[in-house]
Amino acid sequence: MTDFLFTQVLTELEDAVGRENCSTRDIDKLTHGVDYFWLSRMWADRGLRMPEADYIVSPKNAQETSAVLKIANYYKIPVTTWGGGGGTQGGAIPVAGGILLDTKRMDAITEFNEKGMYIECGAGTIYKHLEWKANERGYATMHYPSSLTCSTVGGFLAHRGIGVVSTKYGKIDDMVLGMEVVLPDGTIIHTSPAPKHAAGPDLNQIFIGSEGTLGVMTKAQMRIYDMPEERRFRGFLFRNMTDAFDAARELLQKFKPSVMRLYDPAETASLIKKIVGVEREGAFMNVAIEGVSEMVELEQKILLSTFAKYGAEDLGSEYGEKWWKEKITFFYPGHMMDLPQMFGTMDTIAPYGKIEEIYWAMKKAIETNFPQAKFIAHFSHWYEWGAMVYDRFIVDGKDVPTDPKEAMRLHNAIWNCGVRTAIANGGVVNDHHGVGIKLGRLMKEQYGPAMKVFEGLKRELDPNGIMNPFKLGL
Repeated sequence: MTDFLFTQVLTELEDAVGRENCSTRDIDKLTHGVDYFWLSRMWADRGLRMPEADYIVSPKNAQETSAVLKIANYYKIPVTTWGGGGGTQGGAIPVAGGILLDTKRMDAITEFNEKGMYIECGAGTIYKHLEWKANERGYATMHYPSSLTCSTVGGFLAHRGIGVVSTKYGKIDDMVLGMEVVLPDGTIIHTSPAPKHAAGPDLNQIFIGSEGTLGVMTKAQMRIYDMPEERRFRGFLFRNMTDAFDAARELLQKFKPSVMRLYDPAETASLIKKIVGVEREGAFMNVAIEGVSEMVELEQKILLSTFAKYGAEDLGSEYGEKWWKEKITFFYPGHMMDLPQMFGTMDTIAPYGKIEEIYWAMKKAIETNFPQAKFIAHFSHWYEWGAMVYDRFIVDGKDVPTDPKEAMRLHNAIWNCGVRTAIANGGVVNDHHGVGIKLGRLMKEQYGPAMKVFEGLKRELDPNGIMNPFKLGL
C-alpha cells in the first residue's frame, strides 16, 4: 500500500470512529500483536516482532463497527477483532496485518432486566465488570473462568469459553440469549429473541465460536442467576482415575454439582500440593454443590454415598474451600507455567467411554515422542454424557531451543502429536479455548468433508475473505 493510499484509508477510519480512536503508533501495534498464545510471547521474548496491524481502530457501537467493515470491504483490507488479549490460541493476532478492531469501547450496560433474568451489554465489556453489576442487585453471572478479570464478553463468545461452575450452569453458549452482530459487509443483524426455538438453525450458535471469521459480535444479552443460598465444598482422594470417572458419571445421573475438578496423580502431587496443601498419593477431586439449602443438604448425602461406593476418601470441606479461594491463584506468576518454559493446554472433550482412554493415549504419545516434555492433566467440566480433559504439556526452559524457529517447530510438533492422538481416539480438537491459528491446520482432519459447511458459510458471509484470515482453519 502506498503512503498516499495508507493515509486515505486512515482518514476514512478516523471519520468512522473519531481520530482519537484510531492509532498507527508503534506501541499500539506492538501491544496488539502479543496475546497469551505461547508462540507470540516466545517470539517477542526472543527480540522479534510479531505480525502487526496497520491500523488500531476502536469503535464504540455497531454503527461505527459497520462503518469500519464497509471501508475494509471496499479496500479489501483484513480485519482482526481484539477483546482483552487473554486468548491462548493466537485468535486475536493480526497475522495478515490490516485493521485491528479493538472492542473495549463497546462496554456499555444497556439493559438490566430482572424479569427476563439477563443483562444486555456491549461485547467489549470485561466480564468481571458484568459480574459486579449483577452482584449489586443480588445476582450472579455464574461465569468464572481464570481470565474473568481481563477478558471480554465478546472474547468468551468468540471462543466458546467456559467457567469453573460450568457443570451446573453450562458454558458461555448456554448463557447467552441473543446478540447483535455486524456482518463483514457492514450489515447489522440481531439473532432471535429467544435462544431455543424451531425457527430454523440457531443464529447464536453460528457466530458463537466463530472467532471473528464470520462477523463482529457487538452486543449480547447474558443470563443472570439468583445467588445460591449456600455453596458447600468437599475434597476427595481417589485411588485411581478409573474409580473417579465411574463415581463422577454415576453422580451426574442424579444431580449436577456446580464444580467437579479431578486432578491426575501428577497434578495432585505438584499443583494441588503447592496451592491447596494436599500431600497424598492419588487423584484429588474437589466438588461444590450449591442452591437452596434443603437441596444442598440432600445432594451432599447423595454425593457422599455415591463416592463412598468407589472408595473415595472424604477429605472434608477445608481443601475444597481453599481451592475455591485460590482458584485464580493457580494462574498467577509463580504458580502458572511461564517462560522460559514451553507449555500448552490441549483441552479435549469426549464421551465417558472414551475420555479416560484419550488421557492415557495422549500421555503415552507425548511422553514417548518428546521425553523432554511432562504431561499433567485435570478434568474440569463434566456433563451427563462425558467430560473434558485439561491436558497440559510442560518443557523445562533448559530443553527449549533458543532459536525461535526451532522452538516453534518443537511447539507445533508436540501439539500435532497430542491433538492427533485425541482425534484418533474419539476426541475433539478443542473444548473451550478455541482454535485460532494454533490449531487451524487440524480442523480439516477433525471434520473431513463436513468442513465444507464452515467454508460455505465463510464464502457467503465474507466473500472477500477479510475477517480474521487464517483462523479456525478458514
